[in-house]
Amino acid sequence: MALGIRADATGVAAALAAGNAAVRAVSSAARAHGLRDRDIASTGASVQPRWDREGTAVAGYTAYHQLALRVRDLGSLNALVDAVAAAAGDSLVIDGITLDIAERGPLVERARELAYADALAKAQQYAALSGSRLGRVLAITEDEGGMLAPMPRREMFLAKASDAGGLPVEAGEHSVSISLRASWQLLSAE
Repeated sequence: MALGIRADATGVAAALAAGNAAVRAVSSAARAHGLRDRDIASTGASVQPRWDREGTAVAGYTAYHQLALRVRDLGSLNALVDAVAAAAGDSLVIDGITLDIAERGPLVERARELAYADALAKAQQYAALSGSRLGRVLAITEDEGGMLAPMPRREMFLAKASDAGGLPVEAGEHSVSISLRASWQLLSAE
């Protein structure tokens, strides 16, 4: 979850102090909801002047601090959003919530196995159509894909967030894909 803390004040020091207080409150709320230090990261900070309506005089300053919160239990997301909103008040900006698969390794391995089996079956078909047979593998390259459209695979389901509070976030289904290119030596069909 990407969050922003926006603090307006008449001076730079006051804007920074208000922003820092809100960041500390949000971090404390996140820890109280089970996030560890490794799950809370500052990703950016800035202080900018705010101009009057005519754009001729500085009317104050805005401190902006960006945080990334990694939520490992989707079921706790709504309560966490409520807690950080209460901690930050009107200074909270939710820049975005992005869902990802936590344990990609086994899914990538399975996708790789399926991609290779598919490439081999196609190569065998083309070899048979050309009156040849496959020899040794000459090259294999892969491109690991990212998140794709939902696919009906039971092992890729994520838990659904509860309906209480926060922002309603639906997990849906996510998949891992591998794009594989393989080439084999063609031998005569003897």
